[in-house]
Amino acid sequence: MKLTVRDIICKKQNAEKITMLTAYDYPLASIIDRAGIDIILVGDSVANVVLGLDSTTQVGMQEMLHHAKAVTRAVKHALVVGDMPYESYQVNPEKSAMNARSFIEEAHCDAVKLEWFDRCLEVTERIIKSGIAVMGHIGLTPQTADKLGGFKVQGKDVESAKRLIEQAIALERLGCFSIVLECVPDLVAQLITQRLKIPTIGIGAGPWCDGQVLVTYDLLGLFERFRPKFVKQYTNISVKIKEAIEEYKKEVKEGLFPTREHSFSIDKKELDKIIL
Repeated sequence: MKLTVRDIICKKQNAEKITMLTAYDYPLASIIDRAGIDIILVGDSVANVVLGLDSTTQVGMQEMLHHAKAVTRAVKHALVVGDMPYESYQVNPEKSAMNARSFIEEAHCDAVKLEWFDRCLEVTERIIKSGIAVMGHIGLTPQTADKLGGFKVQGKDVESAKRLIEQAIALERLGCFSIVLECVPDLVAQLITQRLKIPTIGIGAGPWCDGQVLVTYDLLGLFERFRPKFVKQYTNISVKIKEAIEEYKKEVKEGLFPTREHSFSIDKKELDKIIL
């Protein structure tokens, strides 16, 4: 049965941990969904781990909708959240609701995610009032990391920690159904989690959040450019993929692949007609 926003909120009420991973294509989304993950995020991290770009701000609506459509075609169980790219709400907040609706109506996502920025509350309210479920995102916000002093832990002093708590409370009041806490001290994340009635989803925010999210390519060892401290690599399939490709190369070079087993045949009588 397909999970809903209400189901996700109820998991916090029932003290059930929430699992969330990223996906950008049909095959991986299908595997993640069949594994029983609760939420699949079509993340703007596609910019880094799939498209080879330096910043998530370099990916736009066209790319995000393309990948979101592939994911939603595969998913039967998980709640699918579309990550709204920088251009879709921060560059022109007036078009934010229209762009959010594209994730729902065109890509068939169940909700959208917004990173905190100066006009975040205004945009969040605009989208929620249009009838679209919103997941908030505070702490380290990659789309505006340059304004935060780079990719650093947020909320390490009294003032910044209070600011994160205030942001979380404000987003809950507006109607967000959950909030991602990224690179936040564990005890600050615990305070926020205890204060809110909606679930918190941690990434580099310690063990006391209501759920956890990772970039799937990091979990699988498929992205080797860098590995954040908060990532646990559960396997390294990039090594296995490379070994398989090297074996393929070897067999082709030595004439060991393809064999008759991998070939199609033609009746000899038909072949004779061609030769004649």
